[in-house]
Amino acid sequence: MRTTKLTKLVQALAIANALPLTAQAALDTNRIAQITGLPGTWSAAESVFKVTAPRNDLPVSVDGWKMPPFMGLTSWAGFVDGKKEEVMVMGDLVLFQDEVNPVMSALFESGLKVTALHNHFFFDEPKVYFMHIEGEGATEAMANGVKKALAVSKEIRAANPQPAKSFGKPMPNENAISAQAIETILGKGQVNNGMFKFVVGRKAKMPCGCDATKEMGVNTWAAFAGTDDNAVVDGDFAVLEDELQTVLKSLRAAGVNIVAIHSHMTHENPRILFLHYWGRGKTADLAKALKVALATQNQ
Repeated sequence: MRTTKLTKLVQALAIANALPLTAQAALDTNRIAQITGLPGTWSAAESVFKVTAPRNDLPVSVDGWKMPPFMGLTSWAGFVDGKKEEVMVMGDLVLFQDEVNPVMSALFESGLKVTALHNHFFFDEPKVYFMHIEGEGATEAMANGVKKALAVSKEIRAANPQPAKSFGKPMPNENAISAQAIETILGKGQVNNGMFKFVVGRKAKMPCGCDATKEMGVNTWAAFAGTDDNAVVDGDFAVLEDELQTVLKSLRAAGVNIVAIHSHMTHENPRILFLHYWGRGKTADLAKALKVALATQNQ
C-alpha cells in the first residue's frame, strides 16, 4: 500500500516538474534563438519566449544624456504558442529614421504586420523611432521575419554609420504643382500658391452620440508641393483596423515613406487608425500611388 502511494507521489512530482518543460517544448525556443541569432528568455508564467537586441551600435542621447539600451533602446520579439497558427509573435523594433521604411518593407515581405510607428522620446539625437510588429504563422517564417528586419537595419548602418538627415533630394525653390493633373487622378481639391490639397472624409460615432466627420479630423488627405517633375506629397490616411496592412503595403510598394502610425481618438466606433506618409517623385506617379492605396479601403 505504502509502495503504491509512494509510486503515485513520485509520478505526480515528475509530471509537475515536467509541465514547464512541456509548455516550453510546444514552442521551439531553440529553433527561434538559432534562426534569429538572438539570446532569449523563457517566461514559464506566460509561456512566452522573448528575444532581445539592444541598440548599442550607435550612441543615442536623450535630453543631452547618453542613454543606455537598458532604458528603452532594445528591440525585442516575443513568441507564444499559436492557436490558429504555429506561433504568434509581437515585438517592438528600435530604428533610426533612414531604417524605418526599408525595415517595414522587409517585414511585409516576410508575412509580418506593422501595427504602430511612433517616437518614445523628446530631444533624442539621433532621432529614434519605434515600430511595433505582430504576426502569426510557422515558427521558421516568423523567426526569419524578425531576423530579416534586424538584418536590414544592420546593413543600412554598415553602409552609412551615421543616420541620414534627409531623403536626399532637394526641393525646388518655388511651388508650381499642376492641379488639373492631380484632379484627373484623385478628384477636386484646393489650390494655394502653387500647392494642391486633396481631402476625403470618413465618419465615426463618438461616445456622446456625436458624429466625428471630415471637418472634425476624420479624413484622408494629401498635400502636394514642388513641381510636377520634383514633387513632395505628405498627408494622412484614416483607415479601419482591417485596412491598415493593405494601405501600408500599397504605399510602400510605390516607394512612399510611412512616418507614423497611431490613433487620434478614443472610444470611436468604428475604430480608426491614422498613418502619416511622405512621398517624393513626379506628381502624377505620387497621385496614382495614393489612388491605388485608396482603392484598397472599404469606403
